[in-house]
Amino acid sequence: MRIDVRGLTFDVHTGGPDGGDPVLLLHGFPQDSREWDGIAGGLHDAGLRTFALDQRGCSPGARPEGRDAYRMAEIVADAVAVLDALGLPDAHVVGHDWGAAVAWHLAGRHPDRVRTLTAVSVPHPVAYATSVQRDPAQLFKSAYMVFFRTPWLPEKLLAARGGALLRRIAAGHRTIPPEHLTGALNWYRAISGHDLKGLGPVTVPTTFVWSDRDVAISGHAARRCAAYVTGDFRFVTLPGVSHWIPDEAPGPLLDAVLDRISRRPPP
Repeated sequence: MRIDVRGLTFDVHTGGPDGGDPVLLLHGFPQDSREWDGIAGGLHDAGLRTFALDQRGCSPGARPEGRDAYRMAEIVADAVAVLDALGLPDAHVVGHDWGAAVAWHLAGRHPDRVRTLTAVSVPHPVAYATSVQRDPAQLFKSAYMVFFRTPWLPEKLLAARGGALLRRIAAGHRTIPPEHLTGALNWYRAISGHDLKGLGPVTVPTTFVWSDRDVAISGHAARRCAAYVTGDFRFVTLPGVSHWIPDEAPGPLLDAVLDRISRRPPP
C-alpha cells in the first residue's frame, strides 16, 4: 500500500492476518523493506500483522532533496505519521542498522507508540556515540561514515560497474538500486550531535540482537547498550554472523523477535 503523510508518499508492505498484533519493520542501509522477507512469514504464522516501511529516501514518493530533510527527527516523525495513518496507536517495532537507530529514537521519544522494541545490530544511539569516543575498535569501525558523508563521490563509486561495490558492502545481499543512493546516503550526511539531545534511556521492553562478526559495531558498543534501557532488557549475541543478520540468520532473529513479543506459532 501507499500512505500519504507529511507531504510524502511511503510504500508500506503489509502481511499477516487482519487484526493481528501490529509489527512495524524498519530497514537499514543499503537495503529496503525486502530485507525482512526472511522473517515475515514466521511472524505471520505467529498471528502477527507486519508493516514493512520503505523509509525516507527509499520510497519513490519520499525522496526530498537536501541533507537537512534526512535529519533523524524527520525520519522518526515519518514513522509516527505512518502509524497514525494506519490507525495504530502503538506497535511492536523491529529495526535493523539505520532502522534500529530510528527504532531507538521512536521508543525513547514516543514510548507510548512502542509496545516492544527489537533492535538489530545497532545499539542505543548514546551507547554508540560514547563508544566512538572511548573505544578505538568502534572508532575504526565507524571510519566508513566519513566517506559516506562526502558529496557526490560515494554515489559515483558505489554505483560504478552496476553497483559492484554496493553489493560488496552488503556482502552480496539484496540492495537498493544504485540510482536510489542519494536519498539513502543523505541519512549519513544529516548526522548531527543534536540528534541525541533529550534522548534518554528506553523504558519499553527491549531486545538487542548483535552478531560477533559485525564489521560496523564493536563488542564494546554492543555491551554498553544495556546501560541505556530501563525496561526489561535482553541481549542476544549471534556467533559467526556478520552485520547482515536478517539475511544471514533469519531463524535466530525470528526467535528473538517472537521471544520479545511473546508470541509463538502453534506446534
